[in-house]
Amino acid sequence: MRAKIYPGIPRGEVKIPASKSMAHRAVICAALAAGQSTLSNLTLSNDIHATIAGMRQLGASENWLAADKLQLSGAGQLQADKPLTVDCGESGSTLRFFIPIFALCGERVRFICHGRLPQRPQTVYQEIFAAQNLHFASFDDGKNAGWEIAGSLRPGAYSLKGNVSSQFISGLLFALPLLPGNSTITIEPPFESRSYVELTLSMLQKFGISANWQDEYTLAIPGSQTYQPADVSIEGDFSQLAFFAVLGAINSEITLRGVDPNSAQGDRRIIEFIRHMGGHITQNMDGYIVAPGNLQAAALDLSDCPDLGPALSVLAARAKGTTRFYNAGRLRIKESDRIADVEAELARFGITTHSTADELFISGNPTANLIANELCAAHNDHRIVMALAVLATICSQPVLIEQAEAINKSYPRFFKDLQNLGIKVELSDVN
Repeated sequence: MRAKIYPGIPRGEVKIPASKSMAHRAVICAALAAGQSTLSNLTLSNDIHATIAGMRQLGASENWLAADKLQLSGAGQLQADKPLTVDCGESGSTLRFFIPIFALCGERVRFICHGRLPQRPQTVYQEIFAAQNLHFASFDDGKNAGWEIAGSLRPGAYSLKGNVSSQFISGLLFALPLLPGNSTITIEPPFESRSYVELTLSMLQKFGISANWQDEYTLAIPGSQTYQPADVSIEGDFSQLAFFAVLGAINSEITLRGVDPNSAQGDRRIIEFIRHMGGHITQNMDGYIVAPGNLQAAALDLSDCPDLGPALSVLAARAKGTTRFYNAGRLRIKESDRIADVEAELARFGITTHSTADELFISGNPTANLIANELCAAHNDHRIVMALAVLATICSQPVLIEQAEAINKSYPRFFKDLQNLGIKVELSDVN
């Protein structure tokens, strides 16, 4: 699909979709509980669909009560009577959350991965499985690629580096409470993305699972626990709010609704970053009003919020001076290399950038006349599509974006929400 985004001034308000991070966690917990749970304010995207479909293979079943309301019936037991094949789509969260969980079912399991997911590192699990003499291997049979496991994890002491994805820690947190003995997880500093671990702990608590900090870097997880059904409303997603917040900061005032200003989401830092760079933000009961200001470059730490990188790159492009993003290395192993690919796309607009392995520098110009010199590429990355669409609204000419369907990974209604703000969007199929 090709998207043509026209320059325009946004007006009005947008309701931010449900947090994808929290939805993954809620679906998994509900599917592991014996009984019925109801998840409301749930946004169905490709990633969430992959998680629902995967948990169905462990005995869960679902019933949609409304477009955003899902009733999940969990099996409560992790047993399989045959080898399993689980399609994780392009969802890193789905894969990394599933591996420890499915390792408890007692069967050989193959996880099919698409896009860049087969190449994204799984070293943490490889080392854990090897230490317990369990099978863990990649596969590529010419038709499908991914990872294969066999054997059940054992309770005990786990140690993980803190500068890798927190998804590995969360995956263990879902599985270890179900083992017959107690476990600990020790995180070696520096501990990045701690906020995502806190999101997992908060969701586990809602479903009756106990896991607590013994100290700053050690989690204690009692064994022989059972998930309890719960009714949960999924809070709004700050990683998606980021794109509209940047739109308001570089273009015209808009109102953002449907988020909790007191959320524990690490991506809530988008509010702090925009304010720090000079954007005007007013908090209201369920969101914010964002308006342009005198944007100035800044040094921004992405260690706890790497998903903000693409949106913030657009903000930096309109700020005076050179913005430095640091602790940003994990942007290179997302759906795309988000440092290299953001640089490539910004270059089409004449925006100067440079980078290192762990940093990105963007030289912004708040008054430049922006024109895309050629067709923009999405690099099959939903966040790059949304970042380019926001930048397009302040250009002198319409901007064409290839592979715009990548938004379906996390935010299928993004273009509709952009249109509801008054931005003209034309979508066309391209063979």
